[in-house]
Amino acid sequence: MFGALGAAWPLIRDDLHLDYAGLAVVIGLPNLVSGAIEPAFGILADTGKRRILILAGGVAYFVALALLVSAAAYGQLLVAALLLAPASGAFVGLTQVALVDREPAGEERNMARWVLVGSIGAVAGPLVLSGVLHLGGSWRLVFLGLAAVALVLVFAAGFLPSPVDRGGIRAGLRHALTALRKPGVLRWLGLLEISDLLGDVLLSYLALYFTDVAGATPALAGVAVATLTAAGLVGDVLVVGIIARVSGLRYLRFSSVAAGLLFPAFLLVPGPGLKLAAVAVLGVAKAGWYAILKGRLYAALPDRRGTARAIGDAGGMAGSLLPLGVGLIARAVGLGPAFWTMLLAPLALLVLVPADDAAPRRTS
Repeated sequence: MFGALGAAWPLIRDDLHLDYAGLAVVIGLPNLVSGAIEPAFGILADTGKRRILILAGGVAYFVALALLVSAAAYGQLLVAALLLAPASGAFVGLTQVALVDREPAGEERNMARWVLVGSIGAVAGPLVLSGVLHLGGSWRLVFLGLAAVALVLVFAAGFLPSPVDRGGIRAGLRHALTALRKPGVLRWLGLLEISDLLGDVLLSYLALYFTDVAGATPALAGVAVATLTAAGLVGDVLVVGIIARVSGLRYLRFSSVAAGLLFPAFLLVPGPGLKLAAVAVLGVAKAGWYAILKGRLYAALPDRRGTARAIGDAGGMAGSLLPLGVGLIARAVGLGPAFWTMLLAPLALLVLVPADDAAPRRTS
């Protein structure tokens, strides 16, 4: 769904007559609101209510997609986006917690598998959108179909096992506040958010960059989004095998150097064709960042996976300012110059990721 949405932004912008500032609000504000709500989901998930929250989130996810399909004005689009973000947090995010809970001490490996399966969906989204447009359909038809798929997934979520009750809400809040004072938790939380500049933030603006900066058609912009996600899929396949043999920290440092060189190359090469090739290589180079960093965050709180998720969601409030900031910078100086801010992601990883695994991974 989010892969298709990233590719559809130029179409939605033209359909509803939006500017960069309006898009920045629609892309960034829902994440800010969701970041304020979703930590409660994680804490409640540790009280035995995880399955109920997943099912409720799935229903809200369907409603949000229905609102998106019928959006005729900016206000309705914003409401749909504001509902979709927290609904995804409950429906998808807590399913991630359930997966990590299945295999203690295998956080990085399970997160790599999670990201791999998610990448398959992310690749399919832009390709489906491009196919529907080629056949004469609209972006609304794509999201109508995704709303139907969401209903099927809600039914499937009903078969998830019941989680262990690890105490009440007060105990969960105490654990979360204690964890937020631990340097190890803060390190992985901060890196997880800043790395998203070359993750969801790049994906959200890539189609607009190709149409407005590189001079590509909307169809080619959709191909660019598909190329980035497909390259990420290739990288995710490789990462699953790599982290079984190499330290995740060592891989992060190597890939941050590669991405730090490739991203400026993408911005500097002329023409959509060369930029498309650069996007493909960059997508492979940065694969694994989210999986390893999120796995490290879960590993820091081994007995409180829901709380780890809650802390990550709270950090998402700060991270939600990143797409908003990029959009506002783009409004002031243009989208091309604004893209240079995304170089902060590989630089932060290179500076802040430890050199080895000498220190214990678990902090509680």
